[in-house]
Amino acid sequence: MTTMTENASGLREFKMPDVGEGLTEAEILKWYVQVGDTVTDGQVVCEVETAKAAVELPIPFDGVVSELRFPEGTTVDVGQVIITVDVSGGTAPAPAAPAAEAPVAPAAPVEAPAEEAKPEGRKPVLVGYGVAESSTKRRPRKGAETPDRQGGTVRAATAIQGELNGHGSAPQQRPLAKPPVRKLAKDLGVDLATVTPSGPDGVITREDVHAAAAPAQAPAPVVAPAAVPAPQAAPAQPQVPAPAASYDGARETRIPVKGVRKATAVAMVGSAFTAPHVTEFVTVDVTRTMRLVEELKQDKDMQGLRVNPLLLVAKALLVAIKRNPDVNASWDEANQEIVRKHYVNLGIAAATPRGLIVPNIKDAHSKTLPQLAESLGELVATAREGKTSPAAMQGGTVTITNVGVFGVDTGTPILNPGESAILAVGAIKLQPWVHKGKVKPRQVTTLALSFDHRLVDGELGSKVLADTAAVLEQPKRLITWA
Repeated sequence: MTTMTENASGLREFKMPDVGEGLTEAEILKWYVQVGDTVTDGQVVCEVETAKAAVELPIPFDGVVSELRFPEGTTVDVGQVIITVDVSGGTAPAPAAPAAEAPVAPAAPVEAPAEEAKPEGRKPVLVGYGVAESSTKRRPRKGAETPDRQGGTVRAATAIQGELNGHGSAPQQRPLAKPPVRKLAKDLGVDLATVTPSGPDGVITREDVHAAAAPAQAPAPVVAPAAVPAPQAAPAQPQVPAPAASYDGARETRIPVKGVRKATAVAMVGSAFTAPHVTEFVTVDVTRTMRLVEELKQDKDMQGLRVNPLLLVAKALLVAIKRNPDVNASWDEANQEIVRKHYVNLGIAAATPRGLIVPNIKDAHSKTLPQLAESLGELVATAREGKTSPAAMQGGTVTITNVGVFGVDTGTPILNPGESAILAVGAIKLQPWVHKGKVKPRQVTTLALSFDHRLVDGELGSKVLADTAAVLEQPKRLITWA
């Protein structure tokens, strides 16, 4: 799908591209340019967040920024123009406020001719089918005359103004809003009929709904004991503080679910109710593995690389998969087939400020220990910076989630959609353990393996978990079993 257009005046339009596979919208997180700035081909002009990751968008031509169509924080459909650039070599116009921040006049609904004169309306698209003309135009109110050259607009405005002044009852008109916006309004308890639209063609946006919800959610000052002093004539009584005092007066906070967090929620619900999950557990003595970690940190071949227990857990799981290759598969629902993978794209669950993401190390099965350590380091650093690309999160086959970093013993992880298994690694703690016939303090952890029972039966799942534990208990098996 093309992401740019040019008109006769020398202005080129850059549209929100589909930066992933089949994504329909993205939120503008940050603009790196302003109106009047000079941009060059390949220069990053903004950062957007999709349902999968934060992505920087480069402009594909040279020129001077003429207009930024949307402010930061706006969710924009794929295919909508987000920035216009003057490529004719002229000077840029005076900065204008982004469209979504423009104030809306109270009588805006009656100015039908002005809406018809707009050169462009809102243009949602179906990915792969180009830009479609908007059909979300404000419909004329029943009884209002159609504007014409002989003063029809005045008659329509007069009739509607009479309704607004109470000289008649205006018929109810369904507000214009996209389905996600309607759902948001329903969740927030906002009546769309009371919301003032700020979007193109009178469409209600997410920001409009949040603005309408904000006053209703703000706590009334009269409920705070300090705001209502007792009359002087009344006997003094101890004031009971409001239950929400420790939360600065707010009893609830609503957080819109979007971007990565929304995609994760949808994926987890789909996985939990599609794949029949089975989870098995094993507790293992990893004292020798912990010693090996310390030795590897001093090894010259591992200098500058990320060496930690997770590295050896990943290597142990890869060895277990090599010994039990049937576990590395996916379920093809359409064809009713099991697709066995002859490669391992090892996912590593990472908690980020934007939510949980699961980037994966491509062809992890073929990497040496130093190469695996390097890939793990790059994956973690990129995730922390919020720069993980959508491609890095696609095509995973098996995943590891390290809940032990939070001090948790173990859990029952949910499968990443399309994958066959996920291994949870618990906290490694010094515990009493029977070692060589005596109770001694040893480094112990608990592993939990969840797997799709359509692909993996109990025997196969047990073998994979037992082999992973065996390698961590006796890390020399990394050599004898590899």
